[in-house]
Amino acid sequence: MPERSVQQSWRPSALIRGSVALHLAGVAVALARPRLWPWALSAVVADHLLLIAAGLWPRSRLLGPNWTRLPAAAGARDAPAIAITIDDGPDPQVTPRVLALLEAHGTRATFFCIGERVARHPALAREIVQCGHAIENHSQRHLHRFSLLGPRALADEIGRAQQTIAAATGEVAQFFRAPAGLRNPFLEPVLARAGLRLVSWTRRGFDTVRTDAAAITQSLTRGLAGGDILLLHDGHAAHDAAGTPLVLAVLPGLLAAISARGLRCMTLGAACARAAHA
Repeated sequence: MPERSVQQSWRPSALIRGSVALHLAGVAVALARPRLWPWALSAVVADHLLLIAAGLWPRSRLLGPNWTRLPAAAGARDAPAIAITIDDGPDPQVTPRVLALLEAHGTRATFFCIGERVARHPALAREIVQCGHAIENHSQRHLHRFSLLGPRALADEIGRAQQTIAAATGEVAQFFRAPAGLRNPFLEPVLARAGLRLVSWTRRGFDTVRTDAAAITQSLTRGLAGGDILLLHDGHAAHDAAGTPLVLAVLPGLLAAISARGLRCMTLGAACARAAHA
């Protein structure tokens, strides 16, 4: 039986605490001085717009902790490391070829997998882990409306994916990435109860929509440095003019650039462990 994630304590961010205080103040003002209720309502509406904007900014920390880079110890100068993260799989047509490329370069990556896809391809999920990579939680169904879900629905999506990944691989996910990086204020307490850390990225190549492998590689490698978290996709991948999934066209050049800069790749879990023992 895989071990369960350790529940974490949740402390509301400054924005969340301020929003709660503003709502309470707005109610108090509306009750004590009814003539001022339009101003109170305007302040509450503005606050809601700010919360929405924070959720639509994948790299924002306004709603709670969010890994946009590896911990400082993982990106240290003596042994600088980065993380390659690969989303939306596993895909039986693409993932095995991704694994082959990573193995040829001696590289370890983190796969943020969709629970339903893991359930459909459990052997492929196990192969990812057996090759030394990590599988993390990318929700059960990768809903486009994920950021509109309430606390109970979020907990269901995340909890089901945790169970699916553990049943298929025997591993318990430690990290979570929201579909498209979009979220709402209800997500962080759900993640804390599930023992998960939210992860976004330092840079992405938009390989689900762009078709120029060279341009994507340049986006990922421009200014590349220790501590960076890169985002690619083995599921929902766009294809280049030759019909090759972009992740397969990008990885050889990307891995060569990483090696040329004296960087090494590690999984998010390995980076976390390295930071803990630094």
